[in-house]
Amino acid sequence: MKFNGYHHIGLFVQDSEKSLEFYKKLGGVETHSFTMGDPDKKIYLVDLGGHAVIEIIPQGSGDDEANARFAHVALDTCDAKAAYEHALQIGAESRTEPTDVNLGTLAARIAFVYGPDREVVEFFEVKA
Repeated sequence: MKFNGYHHIGLFVQDSEKSLEFYKKLGGVETHSFTMGDPDKKIYLVDLGGHAVIEIIPQGSGDDEANARFAHVALDTCDAKAAYEHALQIGAESRTEPTDVNLGTLAARIAFVYGPDREVVEFFEVKA
């Protein structure tokens, strides 16, 4: 079986409208919205480009949702510093300022912010 990368990353949030606006202000485009089960829980797919799609899901009280975890969402960018600064301007909170790192044989500039639900968003710039 062959895969073509990931389709999306699902993100449970407390306020889906607030998260939708945040990711749209980051440069994302809402491509789809729908409900599943509960008509009051609207789910959004936001395309940030380059196969980076976030599914914004209102958090419920089920076991899967209450125990959901992930480390962070890393967004590939050609300018991590500019992405970080833009995120701060639209209301993100700083976690880690842009930093140059060597990850084995991979040189990169990385920066982290907290999104509206304190989710960690990383801006990842591969350095030549």
